[in-house]
Amino acid sequence: MNTTMHPTPLPSEQEAELARASGRDLSVVLSSRAETQQFDFKDDRGETRTVTLPTSFVRLMVEALAEIGQGNAVSLIPIHAELTSQEAADVLNVSRPYLIQLLDKGEIPYRKVNTHRRIRYDDVLAYKHRVDADRRAALDELSALHQEMGLE
Repeated sequence: MNTTMHPTPLPSEQEAELARASGRDLSVVLSSRAETQQFDFKDDRGETRTVTLPTSFVRLMVEALAEIGQGNAVSLIPIHAELTSQEAADVLNVSRPYLIQLLDKGEIPYRKVNTHRRIRYDDVLAYKHRVDADRRAALDELSALHQEMGLE
């Protein structure tokens, strides 16, 4: 399945402020151990509709609201989505030519559709997590070495 990533506009300051307040209100619900949460929504006619949502989705909403509250745009990408090489490069915040080098070296699995490369989003995330873990380990090692040498 190929999923097209659409550019998401940055939130306005008013939207960011509303997201921060909403996120704080919703985060209170997450202290519950219930598997589902019920919410009452009012439409523009004042009619109320009760909706039951999985707590895992409410957690996702709180995380999205936190990002929007910081002025960041948020996109929702299914984990099984296939990305173009440019979309994958954008997720990793690298150039497309650099991503192609990673693909050619076998760092990230991909498949070809005619001449186009398709990369699974979960494979891109796995690579990102691996690189982040390696980076953290290197920093920890440098920090330990720094302390051993008595440098401050």
